[in-house]
Amino acid sequence: MTKLKVTQLKSTIGRPEKQRRVLKGLGLRGINKTVVVDNTPAFRGMVKKVLHLVSVEETRG
Repeated sequence: MTKLKVTQLKSTIGRPEKQRRVLKGLGLRGINKTVVVDNTPAFRGMVKKVLHLVSVEETRG
């Protein structure tokens, strides 16, 4: 199964509370922090909501 490597690139300062909660739900806690999550529709939807704050890579794993 493929996984998504998500790295936070921008701060949550000044962002809406919904976007902050999505980042927290992904497990991101600050700039340049990286998490690996399953490539499921739920996680892809979360990433799509904050795509302007993160970078995404698809990995095997």
